[in-house]
Amino acid sequence: MTTSDIGRHAHTPVEQWRDRKRYLWLMGLIPPTAIFLATALVWGFNQLGWTAVAPVWWWIGPLLVYVLLPILDRFFGPDGQNPPDEVMEMLENDKYYRYCTYAYIPFQLASLVFACYLWSATDLSWLGIDGGLGLVSKIGLAFSVGVMGGVGINTAHELGHKKDDLERWLSKITLAQTGYDHFYIEHNRGHHVRVSTPEDPASARFGESFWAFLPRSVWGSLKSSWELEKTRLQRLGKSPWTLRNDVLNAWAMSVVLFGVLVAVFGPVIVPFLILQAVYGFSLLETVNYLEHYGLLRQKTASGRYERCTPAHSWNSDHIVTNIFLYHLQRHSDHHANPTRRYQTLRSMDGAPNLPSGYASMIGLAYIPPLWRKVMDHRVVEHYDGDLTRANIQPRKRDKVLAQYGAQ
Repeated sequence: MTTSDIGRHAHTPVEQWRDRKRYLWLMGLIPPTAIFLATALVWGFNQLGWTAVAPVWWWIGPLLVYVLLPILDRFFGPDGQNPPDEVMEMLENDKYYRYCTYAYIPFQLASLVFACYLWSATDLSWLGIDGGLGLVSKIGLAFSVGVMGGVGINTAHELGHKKDDLERWLSKITLAQTGYDHFYIEHNRGHHVRVSTPEDPASARFGESFWAFLPRSVWGSLKSSWELEKTRLQRLGKSPWTLRNDVLNAWAMSVVLFGVLVAVFGPVIVPFLILQAVYGFSLLETVNYLEHYGLLRQKTASGRYERCTPAHSWNSDHIVTNIFLYHLQRHSDHHANPTRRYQTLRSMDGAPNLPSGYASMIGLAYIPPLWRKVMDHRVVEHYDGDLTRANIQPRKRDKVLAQYGAQ
């Protein structure tokens, strides 16, 4: 049920310890370069005469998320390595790791521009295509770019938690593709304060399907980010309707980005921009759904919630998805140490563990009966059968407690 803090039990001498994933982190650049790979594969298949199969490669993003990553997670399994205390400072200050995240952004922007060209082009004969892309190919292209945007939100998440002004601005730039710019505010100042409580829109409740969670989290996070900035500015004696409002100046980046793209490629790309953005932020919300499902911080005698502990986040140590998501799956350590850089995050004692990596669980979340079959009993076991301690969907509370025998 829980992940062990393997770093505390490692016997490798510090002078011999090395990050075996050091150069594997560059695999995080696969999502923002996948469109270029897909284009090469489409061209190659068309040259070989396999024209009926070639369009499949425009779906390279969904194939990566729903097929390849779950298979690789299953094959390679858990990581099994935590950095020892003695190397943490050195590892934290090694700038190579932050450059790996910075590199995501230029590839992301280049792929977005190239995808706009592919969507709008009426003559792709150089790819062996008669005319432009067909409808199915266009949808696949938009979803693949959406995967890049969704993973990009995770890159923005890594950058946005840092104290460096450059990294915070890079976070906003990365969010511009999906129009989910308010995430920068709500996640840091909202979610991390209210995590695993009924007040947090990004913490899923026991018995709540992903499809019920999605609109609640999207609207709740948007509303919360605005209220947080409005309150901050009111304390400074200012109106929220100013570019000093971090929600507005972040949204402005999306407006400028989309405006420039439409000006260059024409209104024909508007459906593409909307589709990729919605799919991209829905991937983020799927991850939000599985990270805290059913978990609840209890209230103390003072009426305040207890501090967030490793027991309040679902974790996974499957190495492949960990590499693609910059250790996001070591989520308990992230909530305990929000500014800690991804390369130093650890698996922790007391953290409830998912049965597989996030990539596998995303697809499962789309099918509520399968999700409940896999996850509900894990929540029950986590609370030793006492679901009065769980975060339950309010309208289902009586039914759930009756079903599991709670008084």
